[in-house]
Amino acid sequence: MPSPAPKVDRNLLLAAYDAQLREGAEMTGTDNVDRAGPLWRGRSGSRGFVSYRSLDGLTGSVLDHLIAQTVAHYAADPQITSFEWKTRGHDAPADLPQRLIAHGLQADTPETVMVGEARCLTQPVPLPQGVTIRRIDHQPDPRPDVGRAVRAQELAFGRPFSVDALMRRIEGGQGRVELWVAETPQEVVCVGRLDVVPDSEFAGLWGGGTVPGWRGRGVYRALTAARARSALERGVRLLHSDSSEYSRPILERSGLLAVTTTTPYLWNR
Repeated sequence: MPSPAPKVDRNLLLAAYDAQLREGAEMTGTDNVDRAGPLWRGRSGSRGFVSYRSLDGLTGSVLDHLIAQTVAHYAADPQITSFEWKTRGHDAPADLPQRLIAHGLQADTPETVMVGEARCLTQPVPLPQGVTIRRIDHQPDPRPDVGRAVRAQELAFGRPFSVDALMRRIEGGQGRVELWVAETPQEVVCVGRLDVVPDSEFAGLWGGGTVPGWRGRGVYRALTAARARSALERGVRLLHSDSSEYSRPILERSGLLAVTTTTPYLWNR
């Protein structure tokens, strides 16, 4: 059994998250990026994404002007169908969400940001009989298995996913984006990515979902442990995850800490 991970202070984890995972780190894989004051504004295909580390004390009409300018920036690009302004619960000013809504953005589902030592998650988890785990992105032709993984994601999350988009993410990651599946001989039952963040101590746990009928049987925990072991082999120290109400308790029991919340605010053309 691995030795217990040292206790890490929540504030130190949040400081590392803010310093290493915002601004340029969130622009990895975007087609292009421009700057407007404290904002980093990226575009990937038909979608835009806004990142920042701090709004530098902007409030009131000055902040309203920056939001309006950003809406106009994306609206002026006919290729853009939507953009996301990702807020965090500890960010100032406190009325930023209301100001985004006033400019036509809509709140998506809030999630909890979990951060912690990768080795907290590495303990092996028994799998149900007939289920195996493997990484599928590094095959000569991963597309057939990626297609199976996407179908499992659609069942897990109840919405459509794109094989092409996931393939672009894998190819653009140049080996930093790992796609893992838990499967039976008949079907993929759980999917999850490990995204290594360049020039940081972090990798992200993304896209984790288990199809109905297989939940509560340890499959997600086992898939997460496999990804954590892969992260350690790469020299990654910290993992982070934007967690739903389903995955948060699992990561929390494993030793990750809730450091803040995140709510995407979305603009759609």
